[in-house]
Amino acid sequence: MNKEAIDLLIQKTPRLKRARAKLETMQPGAYVIHRAWGFGQIQSYDERENRLIIDFEDGKKGHPMDPAFCVEKLEILKEDDILIRSHAGEKEVEEMVKSRPTDLIADILSRAPNQEATALELETILSRLLGPTKFKKWWTSTKKALVKDPRIAVPAKKTEPFILRDVPVKAEEEILEEFNETKAPKKKIILASKLIDLSVKHQDIEEALPSILKQLTSSLAETKQLTDGERLFGIWVRNDLARFIHEDVESLEPTSAYLIKEANDLCALSEQIPSTHYRRYIDLIERTLPDQWVRITFDLLKNSSGKLTSECINYLIDKDHEKDITTTLERWLVEQNLKAPVLIWMLKNRNSKRYGKMLEPLMTPRLLNAIFYAIDYEALQNTSNKRIPLAEQVSEDHDLIPDLLADAGFETAHDLAQNLMLNQGFEDLSKKSLLARFIKLFPSVQAVVDGESGGLPAESEDDSLIVSKGSFEDRKKEYETLIQVKIPKNKEDIAEARAHGDLRENAEYKMARQEQDILLTRKSELELDINRAQVTDFSDAPKDNVGIGNMVDLEQASTGQVNTYAILGAWDSDPEKNVLSYQTPLAKALIGQKIGASVEIEIDGHRENWTIRGIRRWLDEKK
Repeated sequence: MNKEAIDLLIQKTPRLKRARAKLETMQPGAYVIHRAWGFGQIQSYDERENRLIIDFEDGKKGHPMDPAFCVEKLEILKEDDILIRSHAGEKEVEEMVKSRPTDLIADILSRAPNQEATALELETILSRLLGPTKFKKWWTSTKKALVKDPRIAVPAKKTEPFILRDVPVKAEEEILEEFNETKAPKKKIILASKLIDLSVKHQDIEEALPSILKQLTSSLAETKQLTDGERLFGIWVRNDLARFIHEDVESLEPTSAYLIKEANDLCALSEQIPSTHYRRYIDLIERTLPDQWVRITFDLLKNSSGKLTSECINYLIDKDHEKDITTTLERWLVEQNLKAPVLIWMLKNRNSKRYGKMLEPLMTPRLLNAIFYAIDYEALQNTSNKRIPLAEQVSEDHDLIPDLLADAGFETAHDLAQNLMLNQGFEDLSKKSLLARFIKLFPSVQAVVDGESGGLPAESEDDSLIVSKGSFEDRKKEYETLIQVKIPKNKEDIAEARAHGDLRENAEYKMARQEQDILLTRKSELELDINRAQVTDFSDAPKDNVGIGNMVDLEQASTGQVNTYAILGAWDSDPEKNVLSYQTPLAKALIGQKIGASVEIEIDGHRENWTIRGIRRWLDEKK
């Protein structure tokens, strides 16, 4: 665009005056990014039509765009932008992506304003450069490498920028400087832990360790700013540091044993310490409370989750308590005290070499009943649409039901199938899949599903939906888009909005949660619809009377006019094309009637009489 064209455009649309600088960059050859169409290049400007002609990579060649629209929707790339260089096939960009990821980030930052960019800004560039799927794995590993790169300052918070330093700073120097500057006890503990690891490789850090030990010991005295778990972790860091520089650990106060003896709830305390220190925690309990440690460890196991579950079991096995584990799990099974995390661990490890023999006596129908109980309980306690990991584990483990029902009688299988049908923790599609596994082992369970033998009543024929193949595929496609694209994207939006701070005044977070409610409601509706659907090609439509899949010639009494209507599936309604769903009032009144019959219905408060003048099959007309 030349100066005259820009002047004329601003004259017509004064608000564009503020965007003059951007308009001046919209020249032939300039590269652009559109949020939906991606990477493109301006080819020319059509003065007559006042349109920029742009070639986009997605196939939109010679696409005309209003410059005023482009101001809002297009990002004009600088000549040295990484995307342009990549598009031009610059080998250095490809090499940095494959072999020098931190160099790529440094390159991007060097061309950014003030040589800095937030994580979101970098992720936007990387998504365009590498693709929305590939960049996530690449960026996750690169962020870990950036922490060690002296050229780049990595932010502590998501909202803060990555900065390309004027003078490189070694990671260990940066951590030491931060340790000396901070007064927060929790942060000092974390930084001291990092410095101990670094001191093995760096002499200058080792020289600073006595001072670090003194400061850390002082920080541990600030009990009001630390939870008991944070303080215990701090004591461990302090002790490791003291041993490293050959100080007397026994002379340091407070001791880790003191915290264990004073703790009111050792299970709650375990939730406050890093998962990397779980085994050290159990070992500390054994040394401090030698007569009680087995009982305490089983208490920890009962209320554990994740890595703590396996650490408790492994520690007990290493101390020759394998039989006690089996006995205790059997007792919890009878008492229905097995909680979801322990159940998940049992299911994942039931066939392993290390645990399989120990768990084998527990692989019974009673365990499946305990699993259903735990899932149902969690669903009833769940006030949101939060996923239930145990339910997902059961759905994905196709060998589980055959394994647990191997020695079951049909009565036991029937009871468990009924429990499954009543369970609130499974989605309808998952529940159907699990019931199919029951039926494969015990065909008589089909009677339970159909409403016999005391089972749940089956859906009546009126509850089913007769649908065309095309409309059914559209529903499935919409459902798959929800599951694979929209809902995962919404979860990312919620996480991103949550990171922005106070949720009470966070409009982005509220909007994302509202959208989540809409998406999950639509997901439930689609699942119900898909489960009820009976797909047809209308080949069985009658010829002598009106049915689903017919074309009907109707005479309207008030006007004498004859119109032709197609009566098709539940989701095929298109009034503008005279296509009626069989569920509409007029279609319901016509179904079963023959030529010459009249029906009267009320639409929008007006009663009208219709007479059937002809009946044909829609499929025949389509041919």
